[in-house]
Amino acid sequence: MSNGHNFCRMFRDVLEEMVERISWFSPVDYEILLFFDEHDVALTAKSLAFNIDYNRRYVNERMRVLEDAGLFENTDGIYELSDLGREFLAGDLDEDDLPEP
Repeated sequence: MSNGHNFCRMFRDVLEEMVERISWFSPVDYEILLFFDEHDVALTAKSLAFNIDYNRRYVNERMRVLEDAGLFENTDGIYELSDLGREFLAGDLDEDDLPEP
């Protein structure tokens, strides 16, 4: 197994643990965060839904929640990680510092 694969598995485990601890997180939130951690891009909820194989409307709804929590920025329907979102993914943000939407 490659180091990259091990890191992805470890990161996935850490994110799953975060999802369990943060009461307002949905399972798709984990997939959204993992996608943005692996791809430094800005895209629409529709494109994101296609890439993570979830319903477009549900992804759009969850992106609004994640945006309200400060994890994403939305410019004319294009989402990208905010500085807070990057801190969260880096593990530099305590769960108590994460605002509930």
